[in-house]
Amino acid sequence: MTAKTQPLKKLKTWKALAAHHKKIKGLHLQKLFAGDPKRGERYAVAAAGLFLDYSKNRIIDETLELLFRLADESGLRAKIDAMFGGEKINITENRAVLHTALRAPKGASITVDGKNVVPEVHAVLDKMAAFSNRVRGGKWKGHTGKRIRNVVNIGIGGSDLGPVMAYEALKHYSERSLTFRFVSNVDGIDLVEATHDLDPAETLFIVSSKTFTTLETMTNAQSARDWLLKGLGGDPKSVAKHFVAVSTNAEKVSAFGIDTANMFGFWDWVGGRYSMDSAIGLSTMLAVGPENFRALLDGFHEMDEHFRAAPFEKNLPVLLALLTVWNTDFLGAETMAVLPYENYLKRFPAYLQQLTMESNGKHVTLDGKHVDYQTGPIYWGEPGTNGQHSFYQLIHQGTRLIPCDFIAFAKALTPLGRHHDILLANVFAQAEALAFGKTADEVKAEGTPDWLVPHRVFEGNRPSNVILAEKLTPSVLGKLVALYEHSVFTQGVIWNIDSFDQWGVELGKVLAQRIVPELESATPPKLKHDSSTNNLIRRYRRMKQTS
Repeated sequence: MTAKTQPLKKLKTWKALAAHHKKIKGLHLQKLFAGDPKRGERYAVAAAGLFLDYSKNRIIDETLELLFRLADESGLRAKIDAMFGGEKINITENRAVLHTALRAPKGASITVDGKNVVPEVHAVLDKMAAFSNRVRGGKWKGHTGKRIRNVVNIGIGGSDLGPVMAYEALKHYSERSLTFRFVSNVDGIDLVEATHDLDPAETLFIVSSKTFTTLETMTNAQSARDWLLKGLGGDPKSVAKHFVAVSTNAEKVSAFGIDTANMFGFWDWVGGRYSMDSAIGLSTMLAVGPENFRALLDGFHEMDEHFRAAPFEKNLPVLLALLTVWNTDFLGAETMAVLPYENYLKRFPAYLQQLTMESNGKHVTLDGKHVDYQTGPIYWGEPGTNGQHSFYQLIHQGTRLIPCDFIAFAKALTPLGRHHDILLANVFAQAEALAFGKTADEVKAEGTPDWLVPHRVFEGNRPSNVILAEKLTPSVLGKLVALYEHSVFTQGVIWNIDSFDQWGVELGKVLAQRIVPELESATPPKLKHDSSTNNLIRRYRRMKQTS
C-alpha cells in the first residue's frame, strides 16, 4: 500500500478541526445537554450486541462531521478493505494483517499471496478442539498414567496477556476441575509460585513462542522442564506427555522433547497482540471448551463484519477511534482510562495496554517522516468500583484531562442480592459526575462553609464513553476485543503510522542479550557500555557474590 505523502496537519480537514476546536473549546457539557434534551439519545449507537453512549464527549454535530470527513480524507474505507483483503499493510515487515481470518467462518475465502488461508485456520482449530477434548475428558494421560489436572501456559506479551485475560474474563464458563496458571516474567518467582503446589504427574505445560527462541519464554520453559524431570524421575520421554507447543519451529520444538504432533502453528500475518484467537488461545479453549471458544470467535467475526460494512457514523470502532483522536490531538488528553465494571474483566485494561500502546506508540509516519502530533495515548485502568477508591480523585479533580471508557453489563453472571444494581448505579453516576461536575453555587447551597467550597467543587466537562452489553459471554468478549482492535487500526490510519510492527521492543532485548554473559562470566568481563551501565554491572556482580 502506498503511504500518504501529504502530512496530516496539512490536510484541509485537520486544519478545519483545529479551527473548530478554538471555536468550541469553552463549551461545557452542562450547556450542551441543556441545549439539546435528546443529546443522550442522538449520540448513541447500538450494533453487534453492544451499546455505545458517547454523548458525554466534548463534541457537537460539526465536530463529528469534521471527524468523519477526516476519516474519508485519510482513506480509511480503502484501508479497511486492504486489511480485510490480505494486502501487506504492515509495510515495515512486508506482511499482511489478517487476525480477522482467525475468526472467519469455514466457507469464507481470504487470500494471502494467492492462497486461501481459511482452510488452514480451521484445520488448526479442529486440531486444538480434538486435543482440548482429550485433556478435558481425561483421555490424555501424563507419563505416570494420571490424568491432567493442571495447565500452565508459558509465554510473554501477546502469548500471555491475551490468554490470561480471556481465562479471567471467561472464568464463569471454565472447567473448574482444571487449574490454570500463567507464567510470563523471566523473574524466577513467577514460575516457582505457579508450580509450587502442583503435582508434575498431573501438569501440562503449553509453551507459546512462534520461533521457540524468545528469551523469557524459553528460559521459563527450560526451568519448567527441569522441574518436571526432577519430579518424574528424570526420564526425558516424560516431556512429550507433559509439554505441547504453540510454535512454527518444528526443529527446536522436537529438540526440546515435544512431539511435533502436539505442535500448534500460526502464521506471520498474525501479530502477537492480535493472536488470542489463534493457537495462542489453546489454554482458553482448554478452560472453556471448544464450543465456547468458537462462540468467542463468532463474536470477533460479528464485530469484524460490522466494522467492515457499517457507515462511519454508526460504526462503533470508528466512533471510538475518532473520539480518541479528538481527545488526544485537540483536547490534549495524554491518557485513556478503561474502567470495566465487571470483575471478570480485571485483566482487560492490561491486555489493552499492549494492544493499544504497542500498536500506536510510534513516532514516524508510514513514509518515515517524524510526526508533529500526538499518537498512542497511554491506556490504563482497573475494575470498578475498586478504582473509585483510589485514582478517581485525580480523574475528577486533578489537573489532567483523562477520557474514560466505562464497560458494563445489564445482567450479572453471578447474581447476588442488590450487588449488581449498586454496581451499575456507580457506572452511571461516575459518568454523570465527570460530565456535569458540581458548581460552587451547588456546593454553597448544601451549607458548606465558604473556606471549604473550593475543595468540594467538581469542574466536570470530562469526557467519557459508556459501553453496555447484556451479559459477559464468550461472544461478547470477542466483540469487545475486536472493537478495540479495529479502533486501534482506525487511529493508526488517521495518524498515518504502522500499527502492526513493534520495533520499539527490540533494542532493549538486544542489549540484554549482550549483558547476560557479562553478568554470568566467571571472570570480570571487559565492559564497553556507558559509565552508568558499567558501574551497575560491576556492583551487581559484587553484590551477588556476597553471602
